[in-house]
Parts: sequence; C-alpha cells; structure tokens
Amino acid sequence: MMTTPWPPRTTARRPLAPRVAAPREPVDPARIGRRVVRRRAKGMDADAVAAALEDARFDARQASRYEDLADDLRGPAELAEWERIAVLLAAAGPGTVYGPDVDDVVQAEFAADAAAAAAQEAELREAVRIAARANHLQVLRDLGTLDQAEPAEGDEAVRDELTRRAGGYAQDDVDSWLAHALAAHRGHYRDPATREEATGLLTPPVLAHAALLTELVRLVPDSDMEQLAFAARLATTEPEATGALAAFLTRAHPAPDHRP
Repeated sequence: MMTTPWPPRTTARRPLAPRVAAPREPVDPARIGRRVVRRRAKGMDADAVAAALEDARFDARQASRYEDLADDLRGPAELAEWERIAVLLAAAGPGTVYGPDVDDVVQAEFAADAAAAAAQEAELREAVRIAARANHLQVLRDLGTLDQAEPAEGDEAVRDELTRRAGGYAQDDVDSWLAHALAAHRGHYRDPATREEATGLLTPPVLAHAALLTELVRLVPDSDMEQLAFAARLATTEPEATGALAAFLTRAHPAPDHRP
C-alpha cells in the first residue's frame, strides 16, 4: 500500500514575470462621431451634405435642452464634421461627391494612426525583449554565473525591469555586474558612445562604482576584483563621495600622455 508523505514535499518555484499585453486604446466618442459622419457622407454631393448638416444642427439644438447631454462629445464632433465636409464640397465645385480617400484631413489621420500603431508595436516588441533578457539574466544569477555574462545593448532597461520585479529594490549583484562591465569596457561598453550614453541610463551608485573601479584598476593593474569589493559598498552608501574620490584619483594620477 502506497502512502503519501506528510507534509507533502514542495518545490520552490520562481513566480513567472507578468505577461506583456498591448495597451487597450481608450474609447474616443468624438473620433467615433467623425468616422460615422464620413461613412454616411461617402458618395454624397453638396446638396445631400447640406441636408444632413441641417439635420445635425437640429439634433444639436434638441440636445442642448437636456442637461444630461451637456458633456456629450460625439454630437458636437458629428456636427463639426458635417460642417467641414460641406465647406470641402463647396470649394470643390459642382458635381463633386465626398470620398474619404481624397480627403486630406482623413488621410493625414490615417497616416498618424499608422505611425502611432507602428510605434506602439515597437514598444511592445521592446518590452517583450526586455522581459526575455531579464528572464535570462535571472537564470544566470540563480546559477551564480552572472559575472561571466557579456552585457548587451539595452541591459540598462533590463536592470530597471529586474529592480521592478524585486519591488523597487536595487539588485546589488546586477549593479555590480554592470559597474564592472562599464569599467572594463566589456560587451557593448566597448563603444565610447555607448559608455557616454550609459551615464544617462544608469543610476549614480552604478556610475560611481564604475568610475572608482576604473581608477583603482589603473593605479593597481593586478588588482583582484574581490579586493575591490569595498568600492561597491562605498558607491551604494555614498555615490557622490565615491564619484568625487574617483575624480580626485584621476587628477592625482593622470593617465600618461602617449602623444609623440
């Protein structure tokens, strides 16, 4: 007879990162009203649009009598759109019928919508990439091999994601990894422009830590990283003082001039 051990064994599982969902577009009554008018007006000539405009004006007068319609956005938007289309056809000449495909205002809106959709899709792809990279770095942390990883473009945002997942608490091991990589010019930090950009993406403690490491390693090239662990503690508690110390060491022992 088989028995179930009590209490049952449990396996610690790390909670999954939240799924990245596309933000839902808010409802815009005025926008809906304009689209309805354009659909109705398609194929109408100036006389038909003028009749529809009079109906819209009548509806607006009727709506003005009711307090509960005072905040209505769709009605005024429909009226304004009928008025705009009427002016458009009046300027186009006799026999012209309305078509959204030749309406510059409508086409400009379509272009703006397409650009906004493309930007939103790019943001979503970037969020997915950041989440995936954060998952990967978390695995390396669990394995104790994060310090062996090469930093990649966008890891500054990944650091922020890992901090968010930790409830807003900075992750010392991740910050130290980035500081060491920045000081050693590893990964994408080989590029001077990327290192310059990082000053606006990383926190003052990380930047101060990297600056102090750079000077300490320059002064004592055979330094062991474990010997320099104090730099992280200094940068975490006193980032401004740590940065000032790094700047002082730079002035005290300037880099040699290799110019002929």
